[in-house]
This record gives sequence, structure tokens and C-alpha cells, in this order.
Amino acid sequence: MAEYAARRGARTGATVWRARSGGPEQSIAPDGVMDLMWFRGRLVVAGPDTRTMVVETRAGEVTWGLQLAPGMAYALLGVPADELTDQRVDLSDLVALPGCRGGSFEADVDDAAGTGTDTDTDGAADALERVLVALWTHADPERSVLRLAASLDRAARRGLGVRETAELHGLPERSLRRLSNRLFGYGPKTLVRIHRFQHALHLARAGMPLSDASATAGYADQAHFNRESKRLTGQTPARLTRAT
Repeated sequence: MAEYAARRGARTGATVWRARSGGPEQSIAPDGVMDLMWFRGRLVVAGPDTRTMVVETRAGEVTWGLQLAPGMAYALLGVPADELTDQRVDLSDLVALPGCRGGSFEADVDDAAGTGTDTDTDGAADALERVLVALWTHADPERSVLRLAASLDRAARRGLGVRETAELHGLPERSLRRLSNRLFGYGPKTLVRIHRFQHALHLARAGMPLSDASATAGYADQAHFNRESKRLTGQTPARLTRAT
């Protein structure tokens, strides 16, 4: 069975996670987040997903990851997020990696990842955080862009429409759409849909009946939640909940 664990990183406060595959493939549903991952000896950027991504794995294979805050991928890499939508790209193909203490970052993380046992987790997570710190220092991103991205993400999580979000941030709707594509990889409507889906799915997995989870997350009814789940993942919420 697949295993997943996440926690706050001690060095940056970012969410760092560790996933152990339970079989020959791993399905990843859209979550509105971009990640920096250590997968099969490579540093990989996971772009924003608009559909479930199926990744070939081996049973017991471990992947470490670090969730990038809203807008951070664009700020650190200088690549619009919509150029990475539904893709997994080697970090070295996007940016020249700054130096690290032991040589290459790949070697540094690989040493920390060790054999994939529980005792390796802290070292691998810390190594990924050090990559993030190095990228931040190298890019010196504009804080105002990151604050705006965080505010747009909060608006989407609240379920605000395009007009409300544009007015809240003093932006023409067309500018909001272009900005959202650049920061998140898709428009504000899609960002709202993905956050609403994840909210409902989280409630259902925590034990809330599907009808209540649908209403609490903002769906018109359970059928609406079912249709959205099938569009995003190809599966019903009931099946996704049972698969946890």
C-alpha cells in the first residue's frame, strides 16, 4: 500500500513530504501546487496539473518532495508556470543550479536520501530545503509578486469568482487571467475548481459523508462533486476515498 507523510521543514517552513509507492504506478490528482521533487536520482519540478498524472514507479520506491509556495516557481525559475502545466521537468533544464557545499546538488541530495529508510527522511528533506534556499538566494525574488500570488491563492480557496478576485486586487479581468496563468499555470476559474475539489476530497477522506462534504466545499450537490471529480481525475469521489 502506498504511504505518504508531510511536515513543515525546519529550515524554511515549507511543506516537505515523502511518498512510498505501493505498486507499479502512482496516480497524482491536481492539487493547485507545484513541487520540487527528488525522484530516481534527479531533481524534478512538478508543474501544475489539470488532470491526474500517472507516474511509473516500483513498489517501495521513495520520492521526496517540497511544496513550492504560490508564485514561487515563477519567481525562482523565471519560467511562466503555464509552460510547465501537466509536465515533470528536470530542474537543471530550467535553471543553472548554484553551487552547494559538497559539489552538485544532485550528489548532495542523493547522499542524504540514502537507502530510503525512515532514518533517511530528515536528511533528504533538509537537502531539498537547502536547494530551495540556494535558488532563493540566487534569484532574489520580488516579495511583492509572492505576496500577490499568495493573496490570489487565498481568494481561490475562498471560492471567489473572477470578477470578485479582480476587483479585490484592482486588476482588469484580462490582466488577472494572464497573471494567473503565469503564476499558477492556469486561469483563476481552474484554480478555484481544483481547490474546491481538494477541499471536498479532504473532508470525505476525513470521514464526512459525501453529500455533506460536497455542500461544505461549495458544490451545488453531490452529483456536481461527482462530475468535477471525474473531469479532474477520471474517478468518482467514493472511489478516491476508498483508495486512501
